[in-house]
Amino acid sequence: MSEGFRITPLADVTARFVEHDWAFPRTHEAAIAAHWRARIARSPGMFDGTVLLSCAHAVGEGVARLDLFATRYSSFTYYRHVPHADPRVRNAFAAIVPWTADGAVLLGAMGAHTANAGQLYFPCGTPDLDDVRGAAVDLAGSAARELAEETGLALPEDAATGWVLLEGEGQLAFLRPVRFLEPAAVLEARVAEHLRREAEPELAGMAVVRSADAIDAARMPGFVRAYLAEAFSSRP
Repeated sequence: MSEGFRITPLADVTARFVEHDWAFPRTHEAAIAAHWRARIARSPGMFDGTVLLSCAHAVGEGVARLDLFATRYSSFTYYRHVPHADPRVRNAFAAIVPWTADGAVLLGAMGAHTANAGQLYFPCGTPDLDDVRGAAVDLAGSAARELAEETGLALPEDAATGWVLLEGEGQLAFLRPVRFLEPAAVLEARVAEHLRREAEPELAGMAVVRSADAIDAARMPGFVRAYLAEAFSSRP
């Protein structure tokens, strides 16, 4: 355990798209609407689209298996805001952890117009209907897509395929550490050029973390702090 998160190495992650009768949006309809209005007042650019949450998960023999169902983003944000009445429903998402050739980790600083303005994240997002492939949900594809959309970076051809699951705070964070061939300064410059070309980039810039001493409790969510603490403590 680190920062209250259980950390589990994985060889693979599989997910399927299921129907799930989630009572929470019906029983909290008025509160969800009021909470969403307040969020929109602070961040007018937010969109109440469809996201996928986990209603069941299991880990066995190095493989995580998930059931994901669709709900509105407004319902999800309110559910995340209040004590979780249904521990089965989790925010499950996948992210690439970009390790640079000189041993640093890159994180994105969320833009001022986003729901988590100023926070430092691995490029990621809650999966949505674009990640559904028939009866399956492509979490690996979701992670690669978010990386490309937010930073302009593409995965190296020989990118590692292993995962690390961080479970805690109502989240299932599936992180895929990938070593890039370039040093941090080169990757930062590439990302900066990508952001300059975007009309409304999701990121305000990048942060480089080279040791556990750089973990920022004020700006990094718990799963990010937990991963970095574990990753840098295990390095020689």
